[in-house]
Parts: sequence; structure tokens; C-alpha cells
Amino acid sequence: MRSIKTPVSIKNRIALFNLVTTALLILVVFTIIYRIVSFSVNEDINKELQAEINLHTSYVENQDEFVGLVDKEEWDESEHKEIVINPVFLQAFDDHGNSVEKSPNLKGENLKFYKNKNSKFYKDTQVTGLSIRQVQAPLFFKGKLKGYVIIAMSIEQPHKVLDNLLFVLLLAYPIVLLVLFFITRIVAGQTMKPALDIIATTKSITDNNFNERVKLPKKRDELYVLSLAINGLLDKIESAIVREKQFTSDASHELRTPLAVIKGTLEVLVRKPRTTEEYNEKINYCVSEVNRLNHMVDQLLLMARFEDQKLAAKLQTVVLDEVLLQALERYSPKIEVRNLTVDFDFTEHFEVVSDAGMTGLIIENILSNAIKYSHDGGNIAIELFNDNKNVICRITDKGIGIAANDLGKIYGQFYRSEALEHASVKGTGLGLSIVKRLCDILNIGLNIESNKNEGTSVTLSFEKN
Repeated sequence: MRSIKTPVSIKNRIALFNLVTTALLILVVFTIIYRIVSFSVNEDINKELQAEINLHTSYVENQDEFVGLVDKEEWDESEHKEIVINPVFLQAFDDHGNSVEKSPNLKGENLKFYKNKNSKFYKDTQVTGLSIRQVQAPLFFKGKLKGYVIIAMSIEQPHKVLDNLLFVLLLAYPIVLLVLFFITRIVAGQTMKPALDIIATTKSITDNNFNERVKLPKKRDELYVLSLAINGLLDKIESAIVREKQFTSDASHELRTPLAVIKGTLEVLVRKPRTTEEYNEKINYCVSEVNRLNHMVDQLLLMARFEDQKLAAKLQTVVLDEVLLQALERYSPKIEVRNLTVDFDFTEHFEVVSDAGMTGLIIENILSNAIKYSHDGGNIAIELFNDNKNVICRITDKGIGIAANDLGKIYGQFYRSEALEHASVKGTGLGLSIVKRLCDILNIGLNIESNKNEGTSVTLSFEKN
């Protein structure tokens, strides 16, 4: 049976990683401390040995006539008699390496002589059961080798100090690491608390409780930035969900209306025999409702496509006056049926930076509304002119207009102002939503001014090429 490994928490991982790093650092520091103390102790011993060597070499070199290798008064010093408290061992050898004299504290022992060493030479060894450091140096009289002197000092006490230091360091090492682990774990726990709050808050958010947000930490650190980012993401998701619910509700309502009209018309039509004229009238009515339904579906699909904020716009040079002329040509049958006059005078080309397809949709929707909501025999004015770094396009009609209190709502999906609801003109309420979304994508300035029963003026501001 396969065992399931329990995952290690981030708190413990942080404490463990910190422990490993700190353990290596402390090990290096302790090693350096021990090395420094050891070097300092050995250096002090070497200096003392060097001082003794200097006394004996000076004694031999400064003699008028050679009388010996060691001053006879040297043996009266207590350090050469003691073997326990700060002993100094001394032994002299002739130039053939034979022992000549030695300090009383050596008794029956001899310091180890190294042949073929004609320069000063340090060595750690033992004598009389003590650990010692000795230095062997040649003695010269008037430039001629007369013998050798070996001076040794006990290193028992210094080594005992070093051993105690090593013991303390080895004992303190695991204790320090253990204490450090628990302290780091506590600190990591406090540091991770905002992250745990973020997890708890996000877990508590559901479709019915989407207004809850992550509490911002007091310290403006990375977790504060993360909390801000999560709250911003939740705002966008909540907004998208609200839009989706509203869109679904409005779309189902708007689609149900023409379907109900078609169904009711057909049910009335089949109840009893009708004349050919009546059949044609009702069928044509149903066809117009189907066309309206088809147009609404096309616009809904277009809106769904534009919901993606990352919709790629292919920016290029667009000749705005040509786009307007193409839209007018497309709507010329409707203009003729409504007996409308369109005033425009393009004496030059107006080039802008935009997306040709999207720009065409914007112009067509605005022109379609101007035609749709104008009175029969009315007038539509189209203006194109330069304004500093921008090209201004203004389309004005003298139609039914929009009430002042409805102007702030006209970009909402499926919204139709009170003036339009009472008009005989049918629409989907999606045209200006599409225009607004496209203008936002292309960074086109959009401004609509209108007065009820006086008309509407739509102004677009394009970036000049």
C-alpha cells in the first residue's frame, strides 16, 4: 500500500531553510573563532620561545672568549626547576648533536634533537608526560657553529583552554540551532498570517457572497500588494458576473418578445381560414420579426465578442470620409424611403489612425440611429474637420431626441430611453453599447448631446494620422 506523504507547511519550510543557511553561517563563525583563538595562543607561546632563544644566542655571540653554551646562572631560575607551574625546559647540544647541559626539570628526560636542522625549527612533542612546544636553534660564536639550544614550554594549559572552547562551541551549536528554529518558526507564522487570512477569505467567497474582500495588511509589503491584486481581480470577476447575469436576463427577455409575437401571430392565423391578403400581411409581419430577431442575435454575438478586453485592434491609416461615404451608400435605400436629406461636404481627405472594420461599425451604428429616429422628410448633417491633433466627426439629426435624464443610461445593453419606447421605431438597445465598447478599444472620444423632440448630435474624436 502506497503511503501518502504529509506536505510540509510553508512556515516549517521557511524555518528549515533559514535553519540550514544559519547553521552553515554559524559553523563558519565558530570555526573562525576557534582558529583565531588557537592562532593567538600559539603565537603567544612562539613569542615567549623566541624571547628565550634571543637571550641564549646573544649570550653566546657576545662572549669575549667562548666559555659555554648556557649561562650558569640560568639554572637558578624557578622556571627551569618547576615541572607543573609554567615550566621552561632547556637543553644544550654541541655541534655534533651530543647533549651538553639541560635544565633540572628535565631530570632523566631529554628533549628531542633534530639533526640537519641548521635554522630555527619549531615542533610540538611531549616530555615527562607533558605536551610541549619546542624550538631548536643553532648557537654561533664569531660566526662559527658551537652547538644548539632547544627551549620548550608546556602547552597543557593553552590546549586545555582550546579544548574547553571547542567543547563550549560544539555544545552551543545544536542548542543555538534548536532555539533559532523555533524562533524562526514563530516569526514565519506571524509573517504568514496575512497569507492565511487571504486563503480563508478566498475560501469563504461564493456566488452568493462575492462582495467580500481580502483584508489589507498593515505593512505595505509584498503581501499588501498581493492583497490589492486579489481584491482588484475579485472586483473584475464580480463585475463580470453581474454583467453576465444582467446580460443573460436582458437577452432572454428581449429574445422572448419577438418569439412570443411570432407565435401569437401564427396561432391567430391558423384558427380559421383567411384571405390571401391576410395571410400575406401576417406572414410578412412574422418575417419582419424574424429579421429583427436575427439582427438582435448578430448584435448579441458582436457584444459577446467585444466582452474580451484584449480584442486585438489592427491599427492602420483609415480615410474617414471614405468610410462615411460607404456607410451612406449602404443606407441610401432607407434614406430614400424616409425622404431624408443628408448634408455633408468633404472637400479633402481626413486620415486617422484606427481599425477600419471597427470604425465602419461605429459609423454605421450612429448613422443607423440617426436615420431610424429622424422624422420623415427630416435632415441629417455630417461634419468632418481638423481640431489640433484630432479629426472630429459629428453626425446630427433633428429627430425625436433623448430625454436629459436618460442620457447617462444610453450605453447600457438593451436600454432604450422613454422617448424611444413610445416611438413606433423598433430596436434592440445594443447599438450604442457596441459603439461605446469599440470607442473604448480604439481610444476614440465619444460625446452625445440630445434634447427631447429636438434631435441628437454624436461627436467622435479620432487621432490624426
